[in-house]
Amino acid sequence: MDTAHTSYTGISIQVSLSGYSFKLSGDSAPSGWLGAEKLFTTAEFQHRYDSVEISLLTPKVALVPDAFFDRSVARKALEEVSAVEEGDFVEWVAIPSLASTLVYSNSIGESLSKVLSQTVLPSSGEPVRVLPELYFLLRDMEKIDEYNKILASWYDGYLHLVIARGRSLALANVFQAPDFTTAQYFIFLGMKQFQLNPEVSTVCFRTPLTPDAEMSLYRYFKSVISL
Repeated sequence: MDTAHTSYTGISIQVSLSGYSFKLSGDSAPSGWLGAEKLFTTAEFQHRYDSVEISLLTPKVALVPDAFFDRSVARKALEEVSAVEEGDFVEWVAIPSLASTLVYSNSIGESLSKVLSQTVLPSSGEPVRVLPELYFLLRDMEKIDEYNKILASWYDGYLHLVIARGRSLALANVFQAPDFTTAQYFIFLGMKQFQLNPEVSTVCFRTPLTPDAEMSLYRYFKSVISL
């Protein structure tokens, strides 16, 4: 991807245990998954942007309604739905549009996201906060004009899934899915639970899809969109 004569105002980076993918603002094509060895030779990481987003595909997340959220028990709330180790650092981020707080831990045994947050900087020069992938899926609900909203990310054995009907969130969860067939199973299971018909629905993926995975989705859905 040649950026020598092109100006991009923003970059979005997704990080997982085995690598990273990025997408430039206004560019419909993501980079695809790259290994950590590519980090310091990626030309797009050599200059600053007006906007930098870094997401980590951590399965350690819990969405808590603000009415029930208390910082003093945030760790306990996460432990109830995810495998949290004693040394895991627990954080949280507000999601005002849902009157909820997303509790999470970025302690999944990788250091790439920290390096990226100190390498790819916004114009201010301040490192950006690494947030969980589920946060961005919940945020991007507002980008979908259709009434039925199905947003997902899949990589390294986990499916991150958000389903909403209109402005009402129906599901926000992370499922263990070692292959894409299993990931599709959980998508269809969630849709069946809320009586959504894939033939009249669009599924939106934030992570890059292989041609085979995209073709598989097109067999069932009206449309497949890359966010």
